[in-house]
Amino acid sequence: MQHDTPAVMIFAAGFGTRMKHLTRTQPKPLIPVAGRPLIDHALTMIDAINPPRVVANLHYLPETLEAHLQGRPVTTLRETPNILETGGGLRNALPLLGTDPVITVNPDALWAGPNPLHTLLDTWDPARMDALLVCVPSARTHGRSGGGDFDLGPDGRLRRGGDMVYGGVHMMKTARLHEITDTAFSLNAVWNLMVQDGRLHGVAYPGHWSDVGHPEGIAIAEDMLKKHHV
Repeated sequence: MQHDTPAVMIFAAGFGTRMKHLTRTQPKPLIPVAGRPLIDHALTMIDAINPPRVVANLHYLPETLEAHLQGRPVTTLRETPNILETGGGLRNALPLLGTDPVITVNPDALWAGPNPLHTLLDTWDPARMDALLVCVPSARTHGRSGGGDFDLGPDGRLRRGGDMVYGGVHMMKTARLHEITDTAFSLNAVWNLMVQDGRLHGVAYPGHWSDVGHPEGIAIAEDMLKKHHV
């Protein structure tokens, strides 16, 4: 179900500790994969949907990302003195985003197939959904260990458990962010509320997806892009 494109939030504030030496002097979104920084891969996806505004939250080595994004249509927001996690970071950025719902993007994953943001917009139905997550069947994920995050029901509703992996792209109404009293919190806290109400939905991504969460994940992601290039 097509709707006007909302604003986009890029989560770029994390420390990237699992990347070890690669993040000693640069934040994780600047790590190159297939010849381009991770955040540039995300921006290419985002540019394709022409959102009204894009906001990136920063915390670890923020000046390096500010310099990289200078001249691009991205508003940066430093989280100080403490990092706010995904939920707190999104709530903190709402005055800059200016739309409801909003799209969020984790830049530390790569996609091989259709633009997941198009998949998101084509599926979104505000009458049934408070949030919509793009999920990937575990058999089509790369560079990730462990099981899935969610079970995707035939009605599109998500429940915890199952073999569907959250790919780091989602769209949500923002009102329930204000139900969380903590300053720093994960979006998972809001999603749990939506699960209880049957308002958390998912859509299965038809392509492949790779997590770049550790140094070995770079080569894995590059191999996926070569094998499943579209």
